[in-house]
Amino acid sequence: MDFTMTLYLRHYWKDERLSFPSNTNQSMTFDSRLVKKIWVPDIFFVHSKRSFIHDTTMENVMLRVHPDGKVLYSLRVTVTAMCNMDLSHFPLDTQTCSLEIESYAYTDDDLQLYWKRGNKSLQTDEKISLSQFLIQEFHTTTKLAFYSSTGWYNRLYINFTLRRHIFFFLLQTYFPATLMVMLSWVSFWIDRRAVPARVPLGITTVLTMSTIITGVNASMPKVSYIKAVDIYLWVSFVFVFLSVIEYAAVNYLSTLQERKERTQSNRQSPCMCGMTHPGQMMMSNSYSDMDMMTTGNYGMSELNRDKQEQFLVHLVLENEQGAQRPAVRSSSSVFIDTHAIDKYSRVIFPGAYTLFNIIYWSIYSQ
Repeated sequence: MDFTMTLYLRHYWKDERLSFPSNTNQSMTFDSRLVKKIWVPDIFFVHSKRSFIHDTTMENVMLRVHPDGKVLYSLRVTVTAMCNMDLSHFPLDTQTCSLEIESYAYTDDDLQLYWKRGNKSLQTDEKISLSQFLIQEFHTTTKLAFYSSTGWYNRLYINFTLRRHIFFFLLQTYFPATLMVMLSWVSFWIDRRAVPARVPLGITTVLTMSTIITGVNASMPKVSYIKAVDIYLWVSFVFVFLSVIEYAAVNYLSTLQERKERTQSNRQSPCMCGMTHPGQMMMSNSYSDMDMMTTGNYGMSELNRDKQEQFLVHLVLENEQGAQRPAVRSSSSVFIDTHAIDKYSRVIFPGAYTLFNIIYWSIYSQ
């Protein structure tokens, strides 16, 4: 919320008391020792936090007096001043800051301050560059400032517009957040039964997004409104979190469906009245082939034995088919339900995130 500027501040005025006769019309130049013995404007920087005059190797002050009494007073100053930045569009923001110059004691009736040549009074170095900002414009203005206890004062403004470079934040914030969101979509292509694969993937992306959000806010001023980067990061965090919730829903619905199918399968299977499965009963070791040939023949005709064998075979086939059909129906039903959720998520999540990016960049990149 502040800026630091080094400038050569040059004052021009005319004091006839300092005029002197000269045949060559040449001016005389003095250092800071004479400044303390004559009248100079009591200029100060409004909203300044820190400021100082450079004094290496000597105090950087120059006083030049012309024969007609015109005075040039120049000094090299570094000032750190406040800049009320609006960070609602950060880091896609453009800031306008100003350095304000005013007389401390003399009101508008005693001292008139004005720019000598308007905007041409500002001469900047073309090589000036900032790491995070692009300097777009410099211009000057003049206004009156009113204080209820002292009156009206002339105030000069050096206004400059700064546009923030976005490339650094694209690499450090936006690209990692986008990659984390895309990484969370990988779980939609992983088998729902692979719990050790899908759960750690979701938790990792959530924790990474939390780290990115914490790192960005740690280097920012504590403001009470939402910034543009906050909107992007928190929406990305919501997408990552929803991918974890999606798997929780898939797992829960799969368990619920399997339980339902298992219940239906138990209801549809015929009652065996405490007996073992017919196939197991026929393959039991308690009766050998000889037992089937001998013990089952007493008191039974050949026709009855054929009917009994046909009945046993028919009962075994029906029970085996009845036991297999619900299982196939259950597995196919569960597969369709869970696959549909993941299938729709593969389309809805990327589509919604792409739409969000289009809206976001169209609003904040203007």
